[in-house]
Amino acid sequence: MIQAIGLTSTPRRDLPPLVDDLTFEARPGCVTALLGEPGSGKTTALRLMLELAPGRGVTYFRGRPLHRIPHPAREVGVLLGDVPGHPSRTVRNQLRMLCAAVGVPAARADTMMEVVGIGGLRDQRLGSLSAGMDRRVGLAAAMLADPCTLLLDEPTAGLAPRERAWLHALLRGHASLGGTVLFTTDDAKEAARSADRVVSIASGRLVADQDAADFARTRLRPRVAVRTPHAARLADVLGREARAAHRGVEIVEESGSRLSVYGSSCAEIGEAAFRHGVLVHQLADETGDTALPVPPVPQARTGAGSGVRLEARLEAAAQVRTGPHPGTAASDPRPGTAASGPCPGAAGSGSADPGSGATDPAITDPRPAATGVRSAAATPPAPPAGPAATAGAFPRRARPARDARTVRPAPAVRRIGGPLRPVRYELRRVFGTATPYLTAVLVAVVSAATALVLARAGHTSQNRMLAAWPEPFPLPPAALGAGLLGALAFGEEYRYPALAADRGTVPRRLGLLTAKLGVCAALALLLGALAVTADAAALHLVFGPALLRAPAEWAAPAASWAGLLVGCAWAGVLASGAFRSAVLGLAAVLAVPVAVVPLVRKVLEGPSAHPASGVASRLRALTSAPLPPEADRFVLGALRVMAQPVGAALLLSLMVLLCAYAFTGLRTRVRW
Repeated sequence: MIQAIGLTSTPRRDLPPLVDDLTFEARPGCVTALLGEPGSGKTTALRLMLELAPGRGVTYFRGRPLHRIPHPAREVGVLLGDVPGHPSRTVRNQLRMLCAAVGVPAARADTMMEVVGIGGLRDQRLGSLSAGMDRRVGLAAAMLADPCTLLLDEPTAGLAPRERAWLHALLRGHASLGGTVLFTTDDAKEAARSADRVVSIASGRLVADQDAADFARTRLRPRVAVRTPHAARLADVLGREARAAHRGVEIVEESGSRLSVYGSSCAEIGEAAFRHGVLVHQLADETGDTALPVPPVPQARTGAGSGVRLEARLEAAAQVRTGPHPGTAASDPRPGTAASGPCPGAAGSGSADPGSGATDPAITDPRPAATGVRSAAATPPAPPAGPAATAGAFPRRARPARDARTVRPAPAVRRIGGPLRPVRYELRRVFGTATPYLTAVLVAVVSAATALVLARAGHTSQNRMLAAWPEPFPLPPAALGAGLLGALAFGEEYRYPALAADRGTVPRRLGLLTAKLGVCAALALLLGALAVTADAAALHLVFGPALLRAPAEWAAPAASWAGLLVGCAWAGVLASGAFRSAVLGLAAVLAVPVAVVPLVRKVLEGPSAHPASGVASRLRALTSAPLPPEADRFVLGALRVMAQPVGAALLLSLMVLLCAYAFTGLRTRVRW
C-alpha cells in the first residue's frame, strides 16, 4: 500500500513547483499507472516519494515513511533511469554485488537472471547491453530482495512492443501475489491496457484518479478492432458507406490483416461486411491498440531456498491475462482484490521463506501470458480500501489503518543506509572489474623498471631500490597504486552509484567505511609485497645476488613501508568520500608529499628543547601485562616512522580527511 500525501517539490526561482500538492494511493494487489505528459512531474513525484528530492509531503509504504524502514531495498524496489553500474562490470557481478548490498544470498542473482530472461547474458558487460536488456537488468536489481512495492520510472521507454508486453506481464505477476506496482508513463493507451488504476497528473497537479475501465471509457477514444484477410477491401467498403451516409469515420490500416475503425460500431461494420460478402475473423469494441502476443515468461531453475517465491511469481505471471483474447468475449480474469495473494516479501505468505529449504510449487500452466487490449466493457473489481484489504494482503505484517488526513511524519529519525554485508559488497565491488589487476601489473612493471634504473645509477640505498622510490619522486609506484585503489573505493560509487538507486547519495556509514578501509589496506599491503618481490627478482636477474644483502634491521623499514602504503590507501578512501570524486581523492594523496611534507619538515627542523627519549619504557609501564623485549623495537620503529616528515604529514592528513569525512558523511539526517 502506497499513500502519497501532499507531495510538493521545492519551487525553482520564479517558476512554479514541478509537483504541487499531489495526493494519491496505490493499492496492493493491483498495478497503478502514473500518467502524464513529458515534464508533468512524474519523475519528480517518484523522487519525492523516495526522499531523493527536496520538498514537502510524506509517502507511506504500508504505513511507514521510507526513512522509518530499516532496510528500504527489502520493502521498495526501484528503477529510476538506466541501471546504475560500472560499464565494464558483467551482469552477474553487478547483481551479486547488489545481493551483498541488500543482504540476500548470492545465488539470488542467478535466479533473478532466469526470471527476467537474461540467463544467457550473465557474462555480458553492462555497457554493451541494449535498451531492452538494460531494463531487464534493472528489474532484476529492483526485485533482488523480493520487495512488496515496485516503483518504476518509464520502464517501457525505448522497448519494442513484445518487450513491453513481457514487462507488463511480469509486473502483473508481482501484483497478483499481493504486491504493489506503480509505474510512470506518458502513453494513455499503455496505461489503460496495462494498469488497474490510472492516476493522471498535469503540471504537477492531480487531474484524475480512476479505475482503468473508467479512464478508458471517459478519456480514450473508442474504436472497433477488425481482423480480416480482406482488409483493403473492407476499408474501401466502409469508407464508401460512410461518405454516402455523411458520417465521420476514420479507418486506420494496421499491420497485416488488422483495421482500426473510429466513429463506428460493431453492428454497423458487421452489417456492411455481410452485405458485401467480406470475411471477418474478429470484431470487437476496444480502446487503445491491440497488443501483440506476449512471449513466454522465462522460468527460473527449480531449487530450494531463495527462488521459491520467484517461482510462485512466475506461475502467477504465466496464468494471468491482461485482457480478452482476440476473438473471445470481453472478460478480465485478472485478480483485482488486495486479498488475491500475500505480499511477496511479507512473512506468513503462502510460499516458503528464502533459505528454508522448501521446494518450489509445480508450474501447472506453462502457457505464455497473452497481453490483449482492455475492453471498455470489462471492468475489473477495484481493490477494497481500508484495513480489511491491507490485512488480507499482508496477514502477519499488516499495520493498523490510519486516516491519511491525520498522518504526520515522525521527527528526528536517523536514516539507516549502506549495504547489509559491507565486506562482501566491497570485495565484489573491487574484484568485479579489471581495475585492481591492471593496477597491480602496472605497479609491478613500473616499480621493477625504476629499481633497475636506480641500481644502475648507484648511490641509492637498498631500501629505496627495493621500494623503487627515487629521491625526486614524491611517492613510489606502489604507494601511488594504493592511493588510486583507495580513491576508486568511493569515487566509483559516486560515478556509478550502485547504492544510490533508492537512497539518493551514497550512504557513507561506519560499516561501509570500515569495510572500504579494511579491504583497501589489505590491497595496499599486497601491492607493496608484489612491488618489493618484483623489484628484488628484477635486480637479482639483471645484476646477480651480490647486489642484495640481508638487512640487519628489517622491522622499522617494513613498518615504514606498510604504514606508507596503508596511509596512502586510506587517504584516497577518505578524500574521495569527502570530495565525492576519485580524481580529487588521488589529488589528495599526491598533496601529502608535495604540500604537507614540506610544512611538517619546517615545523620539525631544529633541535628540541625536551628530547622524547625513553618513550618505550614509559609506554611499557602503562600496561599491566608483561610485554616481550622485542616489543620495544616495534614501538621505537613506529615512533621513528611517525617522527619522520612523511609519516607525520601522512598521519596529519589522515586526521584532517577523517574529520572532513565525518562532517560530510556521518551527519544525522533529521526530517520534520
